[in-house]
Amino acid sequence: MMLCFCPSRKKMEVQPGAHTVRSHGVMVAKSHKRDWLIVMLLIVIEIILYIIPPFYHFVGKDMISGLKYPLKDVTVPVWVVPIYAVLLPIAIFLAFYFRRRDVYDLHHGVLGISFSILLAAAITEAIKNAIGWPRPDFFWRCFPDGKEVYDNLGNVVCHGKAKVVREGYKSFPSGHTSWSFAGLGFLSLYLSGKIKAFDCMGHVAKICIVFLPLLLASLVGISLMDDYQHNWQDVFAGALLGLTVATFCYLQLFPPPHHNDGWGPCEHYQVLEESHSSAHPNNVANQLNVQGMEV
Repeated sequence: MMLCFCPSRKKMEVQPGAHTVRSHGVMVAKSHKRDWLIVMLLIVIEIILYIIPPFYHFVGKDMISGLKYPLKDVTVPVWVVPIYAVLLPIAIFLAFYFRRRDVYDLHHGVLGISFSILLAAAITEAIKNAIGWPRPDFFWRCFPDGKEVYDNLGNVVCHGKAKVVREGYKSFPSGHTSWSFAGLGFLSLYLSGKIKAFDCMGHVAKICIVFLPLLLASLVGISLMDDYQHNWQDVFAGALLGLTVATFCYLQLFPPPHHNDGWGPCEHYQVLEESHSSAHPNNVANQLNVQGMEV
């Protein structure tokens, strides 16, 4: 897949209500059916990666002393992540749709954040399984009664619940954090384009709006350190991974936020250009000359 860096063009006015769900929804969905098949494939891959047991990293007596943090319930449960990282952004996409009636923007927002979350989740789960690094609370997962048992090589012999022990080997990177930054990072880029945060007008309030989703994602990562589920390295790597994936997925479908046409998806402007060219065929040559002069 290629990144979508839309070329410089003369700004074209986007007419609200020109492309609605009723008029263009089926056409847009059909044109991106392969992308939605990939979304379904990513869901299957994520389920498989979650079922596969991780690599059980060697944990000796010299390591176990640093893994005796309390075993606590997480402040932000897993089921809450889709609410603020997926459903909240989609609600904002819908709000912009009701304002502009642009099915391209709505579809690409939902498609982009779906790609972002699922791709980040698959990469995170694959790395977790491959590394198998123990969590800070691993001792109490492995030895719930506090009695340490080791084999002849000095590795732990856990007698805790199998599912709890298995999750204890999934510390790096943080899944909560990568999912949070993948969804809320995409939302931050989306908002920065919609409100024209980089229009050089110096409106500080716009930057505050853009950073608000990132602040929420950061607080989720910090809560995992407070709950002794992850080390700071796990959270930092998860945040970097999620934000990187979100940026790539956003630029697949939208221009960079600082672009003159950063308000809407690339495909919308391409459709406008095609309809404009078909309506005014005599202006095609002039448009090419103007673009050549701009280059």
